[in-house]
Amino acid sequence: MEQSLWLPCGDAMLAMSLHRPARNKNADCKEHSKYPTVVFCHGFVGNRIGVDRLFVHASRLFEQHGFMVLRFDYAGCGESTGDYGSTGLASMMEQTQHVLDYVFALDEVDVEHVTLLGHSLGGAVAVLTAVQDPRVRNLVLWSAVAHPFEEIVGITGKDILNHANTSGRATYRGYHLTPMFYNSLKLHDPLSAATQFKGHALVVHGRDDLEISAENGFLYWKALRSNATTCRVEVLKDADHTYSCSDASERLRELTVDWLQEVHETKRGSNRLRNVQ
Repeated sequence: MEQSLWLPCGDAMLAMSLHRPARNKNADCKEHSKYPTVVFCHGFVGNRIGVDRLFVHASRLFEQHGFMVLRFDYAGCGESTGDYGSTGLASMMEQTQHVLDYVFALDEVDVEHVTLLGHSLGGAVAVLTAVQDPRVRNLVLWSAVAHPFEEIVGITGKDILNHANTSGRATYRGYHLTPMFYNSLKLHDPLSAATQFKGHALVVHGRDDLEISAENGFLYWKALRSNATTCRVEVLKDADHTYSCSDASERLRELTVDWLQEVHETKRGSNRLRNVQ
């Protein structure tokens, strides 16, 4: 079941989509009344739908496998109110934290099994947020940005950056990007932050990604394995930045849901063993 919601966050209203799995009527065990949960963080000038409905298709698949999923638009993106280009990474981290607080307050959420899933710039935001919130036990990165300033300038082009710096703002794909936005990208190092994450991590990148180098996948894997409980990296052939090939999109979704289930079952097994002991 999908539900559209609005969440007040500062001066903005964040548009959200919440996916709840169908309840098992035969399950009367308290453990089965709560769901492992995934929160999506979309990328630069993106939205909660994703290119070619990537996030929608993934969320519906996760829901079918028993996961609750929440997708949301950052302020100024998609249907959310606000001005995206006048803020920056810190604001996106704050919004993500606000959404997490909402998720952890839901009765149906298994608070021991919450995953942040970030795509592109949303991957950097997911890392930076996860290391600040120990309640986040799992991290999934799809084509994640590792060097925010350099890689976002690589996408917009230096002319947009220069125009923003000289005129106070520059328009890119309908978004008004300000010097404050660009400067915020210089203030955070998600790769360094990744070395502090202590949960389970999955890193996926497309080999044919022309926007964000597939090398980022290995950089994140190297950083995450410093402290992560487990860390897996996958590079998908014939996959671009948004996994726009239907075969690549399907492989990405199946790979991710299999990993989520594996981690969830491993944790449940560990909890049962501790209870027996």
